[in-house]
Amino acid sequence: MRLYSTLKIAFSALGRNVMRTLLTTLGIVIGVGAVITMMEIGNGTTIAIQRTMASIGADTLVIVPGAVSISGVNQGSGSRMTLTPQDADAIVKECPAVRSVAPIVRARTQVVYGNRNWVPTYIYGTTPSFLDVREWTDLDKGEAFSEHDVLNSSKVCIIGQTIVSALFDGESPIGKEVRIRNVAFKIIGVLQKKGANVMGMDQDDILLAPWTTIKYRVVASSLSNGNQSSTNTASNAEVTAISQIYPNIQQNLYYVPTASEQADAPQPIRFTNVDQILTAAQSSSQIPFAIEQITTLLRERHHLRAADMNDFNVRDMTEIAKAMSATTELITKLLLCVAMISLVVGGVGIMNIMLVSVTERTREIGLRMAVGAGPGDILRQFLTEAIVLCLLGGTLGIVLGRGSSYLVSAVLHWPTAVSVGAIVAAVIVSASVGVIFGFYPAWKASRLDPIDALRYE
Repeated sequence: MRLYSTLKIAFSALGRNVMRTLLTTLGIVIGVGAVITMMEIGNGTTIAIQRTMASIGADTLVIVPGAVSISGVNQGSGSRMTLTPQDADAIVKECPAVRSVAPIVRARTQVVYGNRNWVPTYIYGTTPSFLDVREWTDLDKGEAFSEHDVLNSSKVCIIGQTIVSALFDGESPIGKEVRIRNVAFKIIGVLQKKGANVMGMDQDDILLAPWTTIKYRVVASSLSNGNQSSTNTASNAEVTAISQIYPNIQQNLYYVPTASEQADAPQPIRFTNVDQILTAAQSSSQIPFAIEQITTLLRERHHLRAADMNDFNVRDMTEIAKAMSATTELITKLLLCVAMISLVVGGVGIMNIMLVSVTERTREIGLRMAVGAGPGDILRQFLTEAIVLCLLGGTLGIVLGRGSSYLVSAVLHWPTAVSVGAIVAAVIVSASVGVIFGFYPAWKASRLDPIDALRYE
């Protein structure tokens, strides 16, 4: 009952002068409203920045094969054929920190349409998940190829805006056919413009097709002629070295037909390796976990012992991730500073009004002390009034902040995102401001001498 009585007296005291109470809470209302509005704008901006960074590869990991040495000569990264599409399937299934995976087969050659030709920076044979990895799922025109096209080695492709400008001179490329090493590809989609990456490379100068089509129809590589991106015939030493893909297992990975079987039904022997595997982590913060999970999984799949070096390399976009972290951290600190200034101003206003209230109610304080109220009761009473005042302002501030955030999003089209944490923090901060800035006036009231208070005019 003491708490109920205290709250009843607090509301009664605040209701004596409604206008002054509203003006007193105005500082807290504006402060909390500004904090919530700016936090929601900041969250929306952070999400937009993260999406932009993700679109240029901030959360992307590139897995490339290791290097092979022939007669003491290192052939460089990617010279070993150790990555397969099955590795990509295993990564997306067994690595929780990975969101999406796309195997890639590269090619470098001309793309011909009519009497025009162009050599794209990127010709990638991949799967539809490549667009998800690169945050490129919204096409400008047409549609993406499907997993069915990958399984059937369909001769379809999607192209970037640079190729559209170079080959089609303003006409729509959808449904047209381009030739890549005399293989006709039907264009079924056009990518949206992405621009240059952080290295200055044109990301729109790209052609995407099913990896099975690029590997078997365009590059046409097999185990007998080395890496699928190369057009040179490998030497016998290279073939012998490349055959040693996974240690501690039989040299022949696949069934070897007998001479009579080869004569009756000759079949090309194809090792289904890929040039690299592109993966997207669940978020930038999950990149270290994704690297660890991918490394453990591939070492197990490739039968590597503890003493063996990795036959692959996992590369991350460290610089982009650092830039994103620095940007979001700067936004958070800026909003925190603004929040502190707004709430301190509102708290000073409440302290000022509470001191005025103590002065005006000095005789009331003396009368209560005369009839038995102790200093603790007076302290509790004025402290409760300050907290109620701040909570009232905080509630109105939440309504103002949410409304302002909605208007900013609807009218100015700025990105915003609801921040439940900011709303909860606003309530806690409002109560804290009431305690901090209301304590001194309450303490001053509790220290009054009853006789002097009763004599106060």
